[in-house]
Amino acid sequence: MCFRSYYCAVATLSTKADDIARVLEDEIVAGAIEPGAVLRQESLSERFEVSRTPVREALRRLAALGLVSFEPNRGVRVRSISAHELREAFLVRAELEALATEVATARMTPLELAELDEAERRFAELTLEVRAHARSQAARDAGLFVEWMQANYAFHDVIYRVADMPLVERIAKSARRTFLGDRVWRARLELDELYAKNDLQHRAIRESIAAGSGSAARTLAREHVLSSSRLIELVLETLGAAGREPGWRAE
Repeated sequence: MCFRSYYCAVATLSTKADDIARVLEDEIVAGAIEPGAVLRQESLSERFEVSRTPVREALRRLAALGLVSFEPNRGVRVRSISAHELREAFLVRAELEALATEVATARMTPLELAELDEAERRFAELTLEVRAHARSQAARDAGLFVEWMQANYAFHDVIYRVADMPLVERIAKSARRTFLGDRVWRARLELDELYAKNDLQHRAIRESIAAGSGSAARTLAREHVLSSSRLIELVLETLGAAGREPGWRAE
């Protein structure tokens, strides 16, 4: 029971804003909401069935994460990303995820390893779905990609939690928000190699952790991130040269 109505109202507002920000963040990172899109408060209020107050707070949180920007007389716009930002984000992620994986290896309990196994199993299932969808040339399914992305994060989040390095986790997760999502995955079959490699690398990381080899797990985690970076940059350059990627800035 809540005895102080003011504090109850603040807590409720914060919870609603958190929920809205979390949904929008996933959709932006996955590309369901494209770079350059304008986020209108009235539309979001209707969608989430809330007043504009939690929507405004959610948008402020997204701005603090660097996902959107407030533009005078234009509202809130989803940011685009440059090649330089992409490279920097992947380099940061590669080093920090490698560090967290090495530390987590020595701390991983059998129960946590089982949790990692389940996360890897779910990611493998969704990887097969995404690859089959890409091959079918069907209309893009943003919801499927969001689910795949969340499963990918879930695998790494087990490792972050076990490593128990809050600063490393916070910076690494901030860097992964620069992921280009559906703008990249439009390449479909060109990225089939990355889908398959991601799954195999997750399994290899899991096996190294299970074997207690922190140095091997660290090396594999680093290569996992960097290999994605190299292939995504190649695809983006190809799409940009073809004139199909207006949100991509080469810089």
